[in-house]
Amino acid sequence: MNELVNSWGLNPAIPVGLNAYLLVAAILFVLGLIACMARRNAIGILIGVELIINAAIINFMAFWRFGGSQTDGSGALVGPLFGVFLILLAACEAAVALAILLSLYFNFGTIEVDSIHQMER
Repeated sequence: MNELVNSWGLNPAIPVGLNAYLLVAAILFVLGLIACMARRNAIGILIGVELIINAAIINFMAFWRFGGSQTDGSGALVGPLFGVFLILLAACEAAVALAILLSLYFNFGTIEVDSIHQMER
């Protein structure tokens, strides 16, 4: 038996396929969706949105890698560019959301979304 086997009983010489990436992205998406729907805390909802965006980034990268991407030309870096764009979008979303959360905390004294019934000035 000449195969390389790590401590988990897996062969590291066998490459990971598209299905593994899609499974990880689906798990991240479902966890993010559950976090958005079940949390009453605004920070928990923000973390759920970040998980959903990360699932989208994993899907872009996986389909770029396994979808027959071009090695040259205009379509060579479509997947990574979408990934970088989504990372920038997530950073901007986090900055704006945290500013809104600070404003909510200073005005209402809490960041629980259920206890804030009406947005006031």
